[in-house]
Amino acid sequence: MANIKSQKKRILTNAKSQERNKMVRAEIRTRVKAALAEGDPTGEAARAAVKRIDSAASKGIIHKNTAARKKSRLVKQLQSSAS
Repeated sequence: MANIKSQKKRILTNAKSQERNKMVRAEIRTRVKAALAEGDPTGEAARAAVKRIDSAASKGIIHKNTAARKKSRLVKQLQSSAS
């Protein structure tokens, strides 16, 4: 454990943001699974998944290239299953 007061506070705030980020990543996985279960590329579940991925990327929770890759793979899977 750190001796410096500001570092102790930093450790606590990092833990809080880590928990929030973990919840967002879990939500992204859940929404992607729901979109795949629905199977419609233009459906509500697919739109919600893409929206959540974009939101996480804009907040810096996931990298923008990771978000682009996830969206690309999702749409590709949805289009192949719809055909």
